[in-house]
Amino acid sequence: MTTHEVFNQVPQLVGHDTADEPALLDALDREGAGWATAELRELGRLAGTEQAAEHGRLANDHPPVLRTHDRYGHRIDEVEFHPSWHELMRTAVAHGLHAAPWNDERPGAHVARAAKFHVWRPDAGHGCPISMTYAAVPALRHAPDLAARYEPLLTARNYDFGLREPERKQGLLAGMSMTEKQGGSDVRANTTTARPAPDGSYRLVGHKWFTSAPMCDLFLTLAQAPGGLTCFLVPRVLPDGTRNAMRLMRLKDKLGNRSNASSEVEYDDAVAWRVGDEGRGVRTIIDMVNLTRLDCVIGAAAGMRHGVVTAAHHAAHRQAFGRYLVDQPLMRNVLADLAVESEAATVLMMRLAGATDRSARGDAAETAFKRIALAVGKYWVCKRWPGHAAEALECLGGNGYVEESGMPRLFRESPLNSIWEGSGNVAALDVLRALAGRPEVMAAFQAEVEAAAGADARLDAAVRQVRSALADPADLEVRARRVVEQLALVLQGALLVRHGHPAVADAFCASRLGGDRGHAYGTLPAGVDFAAIIDRATPKVG
Repeated sequence: MTTHEVFNQVPQLVGHDTADEPALLDALDREGAGWATAELRELGRLAGTEQAAEHGRLANDHPPVLRTHDRYGHRIDEVEFHPSWHELMRTAVAHGLHAAPWNDERPGAHVARAAKFHVWRPDAGHGCPISMTYAAVPALRHAPDLAARYEPLLTARNYDFGLREPERKQGLLAGMSMTEKQGGSDVRANTTTARPAPDGSYRLVGHKWFTSAPMCDLFLTLAQAPGGLTCFLVPRVLPDGTRNAMRLMRLKDKLGNRSNASSEVEYDDAVAWRVGDEGRGVRTIIDMVNLTRLDCVIGAAAGMRHGVVTAAHHAAHRQAFGRYLVDQPLMRNVLADLAVESEAATVLMMRLAGATDRSARGDAAETAFKRIALAVGKYWVCKRWPGHAAEALECLGGNGYVEESGMPRLFRESPLNSIWEGSGNVAALDVLRALAGRPEVMAAFQAEVEAAAGADARLDAAVRQVRSALADPADLEVRARRVVEQLALVLQGALLVRHGHPAVADAFCASRLGGDRGHAYGTLPAGVDFAAIIDRATPKVG
């Protein structure tokens, strides 16, 4: 007996190209990596397959498991992952999403890598070791002998999982281990000690409170050496094949990012090699931190794109009250507002990737711009993602609140990027530090924004307001979040006015700069070209 017919249910979003994002493709050309378009589209089509989506689901439904000992009682400190995790990692490494740009002399290599990192998002968790491996290389170069040994393997496009002597593997992954129980972001409060050994190495004793991807081969960490806080490289397996005394105590039970193992570790006389001078640990490892902050921006922008594309796909196929959702005026306002936020995040993250690429090639002006713009972007784009994810989920109604839709996983992921690599306050205060006594930094930012001068009166007025806010030194730290928000909005506005679709740029300036909106998504002014904006966010399936 048939009780009912199933109809008016939205088809699964598969068979599309996640790289089919106009703002992303335009920026890829603009930032000097148009040569990577073919590979980006190939990866985007792969990311849009049902198989990729299933790998993402399985990697999260079957989180990693810690095995501290084998069956005989020997200490092994290993983490087991579902096979889908390894498939996701294998694809990411094969496409060079890890450290490959450091072995690619083509201009735009870091831009191409950023775009690929953006589109390959069946699961966010496996992006953590991929990101840390990318970010480790410039910090490791502070120890040229170590870089000569390990950089070729860190940049190799071979995923070679398992604890073995590093130089006998086909490819390596690197992690970062900085924070401790008592300090968190205040790493200068770290208590882990580093004792020099006769052979030039050091022995570490202490703990780390948050070490993600503990099955990586190498870790950059901080410890108190005789000369002060210092950066060290800690291998999981020593050159003689024995396992280093880096003990995995437990895995964190996290809100999201569940496919990725995040651990608490203890160093029990662990062997480590110094990277950079003693007492300059923060200055050394900050090269790594800045690049993982870039990836936080990329990840948040990718999450926003996934959210609005999913919402637009749902609205295009779901009917209510006699009309498709996408044809209903208020839903069109919500979708367009989400799309505007997404495109503003994408153009900014690609501009930051371009600055990173040119900075890596010695461009001083781009280095100055990156110093402030990266902190601004890390604060703002990551802050915007949770509200965006919640609104995108709501577009699916009750279906969006069900795990099978994938939207709850997206929502749980969304607060993470604002917390990792420096939470909101840390990022906002870093902007103030970047401006203090560094006139070239503010000059570079102003040059970027002023390139759009005269194109939109609302943008020009917002730029004047920012100048006024920065000119007043009173209570600047108290006002830091508001000032950084203003900096972010004028930067996004300038990029959209210069390079974005006219409908998107107009909607952004009207709502984010001109104040013609409410507090929630879906409050854009009536004159916006909703159709043009929504079309750019609607996936082409099949």
